[in-house]
Amino acid sequence: MAVIRAAKETDFDSVKDITQTTIWSVYPKYYPSGAVQFFSNHHSDDRIRADIVAGILFLIEVDGTAIGTVTVADNEIKRLFVLPDFQRKGYGRELMDFAKEIIRKKHDHIILDASLPAKQIYLKRGYVTAKYNMIETENGDYLCYDVMEKHL
Repeated sequence: MAVIRAAKETDFDSVKDITQTTIWSVYPKYYPSGAVQFFSNHHSDDRIRADIVAGILFLIEVDGTAIGTVTVADNEIKRLFVLPDFQRKGYGRELMDFAKEIIRKKHDHIILDASLPAKQIYLKRGYVTAKYNMIETENGDYLCYDVMEKHL
């Protein structure tokens, strides 16, 4: 049975491992190396620690082992990652539903940045594209992603 809870400072290594393992396992199938490195750098140790301290970062655990993470900042879902071995088993859906309920208490819509591997998941859940972005990264590579939103 899965349990979702707020991350503590002692969970930093687990959050970092989930985030980086997922990025380096999944994103190279969709993005050039400069964009993957950008994602990795974007989810820096300092940002992870700041989100833990702010109380906005959550973990999903199965049998006491952290297998996924999500950050909820105001009405934005950020850093939603599930370890590759646990993907396609409903854990990402549980994290999204959890984040939606937090957001619903104070906001009437959700926003998130959708990477290419996740975009189809968000479309199936009723999110719509609000904006398209391109960021030039190392080696002239580009990181392309959509800002998506869903009204509650």
